[in-house]
Amino acid sequence: MESEGEIRALTMEAETSSSVNEQPTIKYRGIKAMPYILGNETFEKLGAMGTASNLFVFLMQFFNLKHITAIKVMSVFGGTANFAPLIGAFLSDTYFGRYKTIGFASICSVLGMTMLTLTTIIDKLHPPSCQMGGVATCVGPSPMQLTFLFASFGFLIIGAGGIRPCNLAFGADQFNPNTEAGKRGVSSFINWYNFTFTLALMVSVTLLVHIQSNVSWSIGLGIPTCLMLVSIIIFFMGSRIYVKVKPEGSPLTSVAQVLVAAIRNRRLKLPVDDAHLRLFNYVPCNSIVSTLPYTEHLRFLNKAAILTSEDQINIDGSPANPWKLCSIQTVEEVKCVMRVLPIWASAILYHVAINQQASFGVLQALQADRHVRNGGYEIPSASFAVFQMISLTIWIPIYDRIVVPLLRKLTGREGGLTLLQRMGAGLFLTTMALLVSATVEEYRKNLAPTNTNGSAISSMSAFWLVPQLAITGLAEGFNSVGQMEFYYQQLPENMRSVAGAFYFCGMATASFVDGLLVSLVHEKTKGGSGDWLAEDLNKGKLEYYYYLIAMLGALNFGYFLVCAYWYRYKGDGETNVQLRTQESRSDKDFF
Repeated sequence: MESEGEIRALTMEAETSSSVNEQPTIKYRGIKAMPYILGNETFEKLGAMGTASNLFVFLMQFFNLKHITAIKVMSVFGGTANFAPLIGAFLSDTYFGRYKTIGFASICSVLGMTMLTLTTIIDKLHPPSCQMGGVATCVGPSPMQLTFLFASFGFLIIGAGGIRPCNLAFGADQFNPNTEAGKRGVSSFINWYNFTFTLALMVSVTLLVHIQSNVSWSIGLGIPTCLMLVSIIIFFMGSRIYVKVKPEGSPLTSVAQVLVAAIRNRRLKLPVDDAHLRLFNYVPCNSIVSTLPYTEHLRFLNKAAILTSEDQINIDGSPANPWKLCSIQTVEEVKCVMRVLPIWASAILYHVAINQQASFGVLQALQADRHVRNGGYEIPSASFAVFQMISLTIWIPIYDRIVVPLLRKLTGREGGLTLLQRMGAGLFLTTMALLVSATVEEYRKNLAPTNTNGSAISSMSAFWLVPQLAITGLAEGFNSVGQMEFYYQQLPENMRSVAGAFYFCGMATASFVDGLLVSLVHEKTKGGSGDWLAEDLNKGKLEYYYYLIAMLGALNFGYFLVCAYWYRYKGDGETNVQLRTQESRSDKDFF
């Protein structure tokens, strides 16, 4: 029989153990926090999209930049703004947390938008407007004016880097992930998030673009600035009820640790038999990441999990130095990232194709008849992007309610098509959209007057641009939506903030590639038979450029098919045949 002292000691030990393992109670406010977060999201998107949607035209008409220069500026700005979320996700996960990151980034966005608005109000911050003589008489911006403009872009980039990777994840943090009600709440939040995003985008390219183009740039940019300020106020109003998850380190660090450890152990030999049992494995008890089966592909990375006599293990079972020894679970998580990269690369030329409608599609509209009726209201060129959004908005419910049930009967899969099949359909459609764009451009030029000074307006109705925009919207419905789902499903659970940054990094790389292609084509074709990308589209050969991007898109589609055929879905390991998913087999059958 145990003595009273022993019983007391055991009790104290149990209480100590309980206090160590006990997690602080989190009060999830869920629905109560949604009005603040969605209110912030709606006004933030109205402000950001209201500024960005017509920025290309702003640079040409207000800062007197030639369209090639404007495209280059937009490519660098867009590329940098889309790369910034990767850095923002790292800083948020490692140092600041999502709440502080969103707050700081929102303030930076307001500063950037305020500076951009000031360029339209203060005469010394923008060049004089062009005279009636045409483009040749326009005075470009001074170095000081460009410096102020680019400084405003810098603050906008910082804002995008903090807001984009954190907004959706911060909203999901407000719901308990361990209850059915919490899971439904997250699903509902994501639906409302997408709804507010689309609504803000449509209002931006219609109402705000109309004000900017037909009323005043000062008012048109001032309104988004005020809306962004409102979004900050709404965000901080809910501070007391938010769940603020503390930063626990970036998952990108784990990727670096596995690569470094594998290189350090490169001379060691992997065990031949039962390697998955003989390699070091450690999974924290509170890990949110599902256990992944051992795989033989990318075997070099498995060397990061070879345990040697020099390696030290902590009391809890974790490696003392994760830069020398990594768990096989961590290695498999890094393999998930490596497997996704080839698929991610195929998205670069997809985004390049999409970008053409936001640049050269706008130029086509500028040199076409944009009147609703003869002599009636003239639609701003940037507002034609709304047809792309309408196509996407209409297609998603049709696909979800009609197409998916039909495909489910044919394929026997719950989603109708696999994610890779959806992405492949989007790639195919972007190529078709470019071919339609080239055909429409040839038709537009045939109806344009010749022997005129300046950029003559074709008699072709700008509504002929609707088919190419509608097809592009369908392509986004397949590829963009499928891409985001693919990254969220195929990357480990602890990398979901990085998953969102993956999509933006694809857009960023595409922006730089787009700018490079424009520069190369312009330089190589401006002599001889004529500049493909002339300042006046009537004197250029834009259709040839569209055909070039379409050809690259077709090659990229072939590359994607090869990658999709060999892709192995997360959890499809050699050590457990039962984990080979039906989706993995069906992709190989399809392609």
